[in-house]
Amino acid sequence: MLLTLTSCSATERLNKAATTQGTIKASVVLPDYPQDCRALTPHAAIDVGAELRSVLVRERGQLDKANARVSRCGQFYDATRRLFGNAS
Repeated sequence: MLLTLTSCSATERLNKAATTQGTIKASVVLPDYPQDCRALTPHAAIDVGAELRSVLVRERGQLDKANARVSRCGQFYDATRRLFGNAS
């Protein structure tokens, strides 16, 4: 009976070791997400008495910056997926 208990204990240790080894081999270290992708783009400043057209032009510039950032971050994510073989 003692031999059986020792055998179960050894099996449990082997299973635990195999699980740990599999987890280590399967773990994936992703690159850091660019800080630029986390930044928010503020609205253009509105000066008192500013012409509406100039405010609109500045606001469009801010929108262009935000859209460029979204594009860069999307390209980063797509490249990361390709690197790990998860391209869809």
